[in-house]
Amino acid sequence: MELRETFPFWDQLSAAQQALITQRAVLREVPAGAVLSGAGTDCVGLLVLRSGRLRAYVLSQDGREVTLYRLTAGEICLFSASCVLGTAQMDLTVEAEQDSTVWVIPPDVFRQIAHESAAAAGYVNTLMARRFSEVMWLVEQVMWQSMDRRLAAFLLEESALEHTDTLRLTHEQIANHLGTAREVVTRMLRYFQNEGMVRLSRGTVAIADRRRLEALRPSTV
Repeated sequence: MELRETFPFWDQLSAAQQALITQRAVLREVPAGAVLSGAGTDCVGLLVLRSGRLRAYVLSQDGREVTLYRLTAGEICLFSASCVLGTAQMDLTVEAEQDSTVWVIPPDVFRQIAHESAAAAGYVNTLMARRFSEVMWLVEQVMWQSMDRRLAAFLLEESALEHTDTLRLTHEQIANHLGTAREVVTRMLRYFQNEGMVRLSRGTVAIADRRRLEALRPSTV
């Protein structure tokens, strides 16, 4: 995948703007578990994922993690450059879930392009609105949806991401995604297993009855 392929407005940029992005973007190899952006770090700029997967999450006051969204190849992490947007500051952490390759576009380049190009600015606004919609949907799930529905949705989404029904996840990892305690996840997974919806083994959750999990999953945005 080339950098230009990730920007739908690329052909609407001038040759000078295209050259600026191409010359200043830095390609980084990021190992799984590495933090790219987070509290206490400098503004890294725009992150464009070439391969792998990233996770954006927030921390509660008691240290629990809640996953806001994930990024796959070709997607852009806008909030890593929120320091140059002037609005919509969010204290979130972005880490690599898998070994990943990421283009990093410096903040000054991102600021200049968004200022000069109406197409780029429009894309930024559209992407920002989509991310906020995803976050607000998540808030709604946390506030109003029961844990069994949230867990079912997570397992199905993870299965789609990994292209398998056998998920190599610990109960602690699932709890971090959902912003709850490990004990809560363990109890709910055991209930799912007793109902024949999943099969549990050490470090693994296998989907056994996709239809019943689908019936539990809340509607998405």
